[in-house]
Amino acid sequence: MTLRRSNLLGAAALAALAPGLLACSSETTPEAAARRARHPESRNPEDRPSLMRELVGYAALAPSSHNSQCWKFRLLDRALRIEADLTRRCPVVDPDDHHLFVSLGCATENLVQAAWASGWKAEARFDGTGDGAVAVGLERVRARLTPLFHAIAERQCTRSDYDGQPVSAEELRLLELAGSGPGVRTLLITERNSMERVLQYVTAGNSIQLTDPAYLEELTAWMRFGDHEAVSTGDGLFVATSGKPTMPRWLGRRAMDLFYTPRSENDRAAREIRSSAGIAVVVSDVDDKAHWIEAGRAYERFALQATALGIRNAFVNPPVEVAALRPQFASWLGVGPLRPDLVLRFGRGPAMPMSTRRPVQSVLV
Repeated sequence: MTLRRSNLLGAAALAALAPGLLACSSETTPEAAARRARHPESRNPEDRPSLMRELVGYAALAPSSHNSQCWKFRLLDRALRIEADLTRRCPVVDPDDHHLFVSLGCATENLVQAAWASGWKAEARFDGTGDGAVAVGLERVRARLTPLFHAIAERQCTRSDYDGQPVSAEELRLLELAGSGPGVRTLLITERNSMERVLQYVTAGNSIQLTDPAYLEELTAWMRFGDHEAVSTGDGLFVATSGKPTMPRWLGRRAMDLFYTPRSENDRAAREIRSSAGIAVVVSDVDDKAHWIEAGRAYERFALQATALGIRNAFVNPPVEVAALRPQFASWLGVGPLRPDLVLRFGRGPAMPMSTRRPVQSVLV
């Protein structure tokens, strides 16, 4: 859920800049670290402390803005709290912390699905005290393995071209159902002229964001250009996840200045959206933290259901990130004063390298 697309830097151009600087293999590669994070060791469901840490591991596989992993988990007896980690805010792209709380919702949904699989029913509610958090109570039930649980380890924001083929009516029904929840729904757009209109909003947002030095500086701070950087931080936007070559950070920063432009990103957005089967827009009834969390839960169910069906997805969020565009986009969608929370494209295509995650111990408080 990074919650921000960043298919950076033309591979051919970077190879020309650095023919000898592509990353070498190492004992601990980003791929190995990503695999370890996605396959936590099985625990005895009666060993509650170990089980809770395992649930946190699944929750932390959720998407987050710039893969900032902007959450903290507080373990209690038969409950836990998912709290905002405000030290990991993205104040330029997400000035009102909307994406941050959406990310908490994504983590909540992963936790709910993982709890069922371990024989616990997780009841989540928004706690508006302080900065806001999700309080999750656990009640013993019969274990239930679902396709959504099995999809947690495989879900990714797949930043690549898709095959351009439609998905079936039954698959669209399942995606729409998964993306619905209390006070939130997911609108599906598959008609090509309407998808082109969405593309116009995406390119307009790109053109605004990519001429903002503060936006570019924040994005660059979260970029992970090399294997060592990706593994040592365990977070951020690793260039290999969008099919780009790895390199030293100093060269990555220079390459961004040269090649990461409104024109290049708009050309990429056009190609990727036109290769997609459709666009999905998550819309909340109320613009507040409680509904942002529900939007995150709805998106994560959508993404897990899509993964279970062999369907990829990736965010194309500029229409909802640029404040001046958001009401225009909402009006075009026909949702009036409601807030469009997230925009994503979906379709079938190959898997990409997985993003890294921080160790569970580092997100516990």
